[in-house]
Amino acid sequence: MCKVYSVSNQKGGVSKTATCVNLGIGLARAGKKVCLIEAYAQSSLTESLGFRQPDELDVTLGTVLGMVINEEDIPEDFGIIHHPEDVDLLPGNTELAGMEVSLVNVMSRETILRQYIESIRDRYDVIIIDCTPSLGMLTINALASADALIIPVLPAYLPAKGLEQLLMTISKVRRQLNRRLMIKGILLTMVDKRTNNAKEIISLIHETYGEHINIFRETIPFSVRAAEASAEGVSIYSHDPRGKVAKAYENLTKEVLGDD
Repeated sequence: MCKVYSVSNQKGGVSKTATCVNLGIGLARAGKKVCLIEAYAQSSLTESLGFRQPDELDVTLGTVLGMVINEEDIPEDFGIIHHPEDVDLLPGNTELAGMEVSLVNVMSRETILRQYIESIRDRYDVIIIDCTPSLGMLTINALASADALIIPVLPAYLPAKGLEQLLMTISKVRRQLNRRLMIKGILLTMVDKRTNNAKEIISLIHETYGEHINIFRETIPFSVRAAEASAEGVSIYSHDPRGKVAKAYENLTKEVLGDD
């Protein structure tokens, strides 16, 4: 059965998109058929996969959501782009900013993305949604569509503090929109364990949430290599296959597969 993951945190700069790319491609390397969905108007995922002019794309998630709203038939693989590292992408662009506003006035507005995903999930083993760093309508749609949520968190005070609001939103979505939604885990990213501050925040997160929420054993270390990979439009496996970040995402992939 296809598993749908949303990767979400309302704080930006927590390696959310890098996690979507490298976990997705890691799963593809493990033999899974994977689709990545860009639900972010700034097109971070689309550009990180090498598509540098997202606003020039004819079909994006915004196009598809508009067709769902208008009850139009969507052809198979419509708008899907194949990346050389064996993952599919439904891209996004600035059109999604307008869609965020338009959804407010749509009937069943929280489940428009879920209607689309239900139409494609039988073609994939895994679908991963890269959410916007906010708790707006597109993020609610992503949470309503997902089986599980992966929460990347920077070991710093404000990102850790922001978990509280996100967890309240998840609880509300679970009660009202998506009873199957679970938290796959909190993923610590851009970790520099040499600093006392990072050690203290990591310890605090484990103390505060570890009893009730899974915290992935693997952490993603800080490295400029990850940013370089995004700039090249490839995964860390292609850019720096023997580096510590590639090894970390490989271990994370095994952890995700093992839990399933």
